[in-house]
Amino acid sequence: MKQASNTPFCILIAALGGEGGGVLADWLVQCARASDLPVQATSVPGVAQRTGATSYYIELLRETQPEGSSAVFALHPVPATLDVVIASELVETARMMERGFVSPERTVLISSSHRAYTTLEKMAPMDGRYEASAVLDTAQKMARRFVAFDMAAVAVQSGTVISAVMFGALAGAGVLPWNRALCERVIRSAGQGVDASLRGFARAFEQASGSMAATSTLAASAPDLTAMLNNSALPVALRSAWVEQIGRWPAAMQSTAALGVLRCLDYQNAAHAERYLQHLDTLWQAKPSAEAVLAEAARCLALWMCFEDVIRVADLRSRRSRFDKLRVEFGIQAGELVRVVEYFKPGIEELAAGLPRALGQPLLSLAQRRGWIGRASFGLHIRSTSLWGFLLLRGLAGLRPLRPRSMRYQQEHAAIDAWVAAMACCLPHAPEFAKVLALLPTVLKGYSETQARGRASFERLWQQFVAPLMASDLNALQSLDANAPVFKQALHNELASVDLPAPTAQKSRPSEQVIHFTKKKLQEQTLPTSR
Repeated sequence: MKQASNTPFCILIAALGGEGGGVLADWLVQCARASDLPVQATSVPGVAQRTGATSYYIELLRETQPEGSSAVFALHPVPATLDVVIASELVETARMMERGFVSPERTVLISSSHRAYTTLEKMAPMDGRYEASAVLDTAQKMARRFVAFDMAAVAVQSGTVISAVMFGALAGAGVLPWNRALCERVIRSAGQGVDASLRGFARAFEQASGSMAATSTLAASAPDLTAMLNNSALPVALRSAWVEQIGRWPAAMQSTAALGVLRCLDYQNAAHAERYLQHLDTLWQAKPSAEAVLAEAARCLALWMCFEDVIRVADLRSRRSRFDKLRVEFGIQAGELVRVVEYFKPGIEELAAGLPRALGQPLLSLAQRRGWIGRASFGLHIRSTSLWGFLLLRGLAGLRPLRPRSMRYQQEHAAIDAWVAAMACCLPHAPEFAKVLALLPTVLKGYSETQARGRASFERLWQQFVAPLMASDLNALQSLDANAPVFKQALHNELASVDLPAPTAQKSRPSEQVIHFTKKKLQEQTLPTSR
């Protein structure tokens, strides 16, 4: 739809906090002024579900104005009157459409296809993620033209922030009333991070201009399996074997399985990773066509087999990558002295779980008889930036070869073996029940009291819904799908209760306190008189 030359050109930027949305708005304003176009920019900061979302609104004229004349611009966007809407994340794109800013007759919508999950999504008892495909499909219908690609990935590849990538997407989409050279000149004038910003700008320009709506590549295709495993430090023989084995499985399952096997390798060793693949192969052979259930089972199994214990936590907290991340997050400059304190509060349960069963079980039984469970714990404040603190953490991490002998490792893998056997029974005969059973390990999370509540929830659900099927005949298995809704609701209820502390049996009586009443002294004040 062609606009009159005196109609403002309206751009709305939706970005999360810390993504450089203000820098992008400044670049656009500088380009407009360099082109002698009247321009105005406003911003509306807000506190969103993640790092704070800010909207930047820019209006400019398409032609220069005669001397002495002044343009009148709006301070905030008006629905259905925007020429360009660009968002740094997919749910922010959905917000813009929900508020009516995207018009099929006028608006070019540019979006990153990646996700930064909201607090509500993370708080959901089960999978609370918004459906990305629904947002993409709606954007195709709502916008006059839709351009989308993974801007976050381009930013990481270029070593820059997403604002430079968004600038390149705007220029590449051909919606700006000035050329690419002016955009690059404005970036150079910033004087900081110029090379990285130009790299991100150029890559985004190619993405946006190479496909009028990178929508042809938006179908959430799984990452290339060979590339995923090639990027890891694997022996050639092991990599080839894993690529061949995972490549036989359904496409929906492959990327999750590849990430899972790498996680298991990092967690323990190659034998542990092989055991993960063996479990998945057992499930796949039970019903090769159940792609969605197999993919979910692969995800849950990887998390379960990499449960967090003291060894794992010590390993993660003493890695070089963690200290590098802290330097970036807190802006630590070279030469600055920093102290990092790690807080641990292991209880008697964690201590017993890390011992061999012959030692851990008697200790746990003694703790139960003496009432130490949930009460006996000791706080540790370890400075991981000190020599002794770092060596202590690395010493704990070095106990990894002994983990398979620990009581918890044996308990977890006994439960895993039983779960895999139950899944293999249900997949061919009760697929709806198997969908819920695949999610059962999600109640096992956290540590200390949360982990204990999750274990109790798992045991209750297992005894109520799963244990009876192990002794059932074929006819009983085929009737399990009728119980799937009840099982799912029970799982949902247990998930909601895992994160909450158990209510106390008796509320403590409030203590008596003396209330003192004092008379307030009023100060005399001279009141002004009106004349």
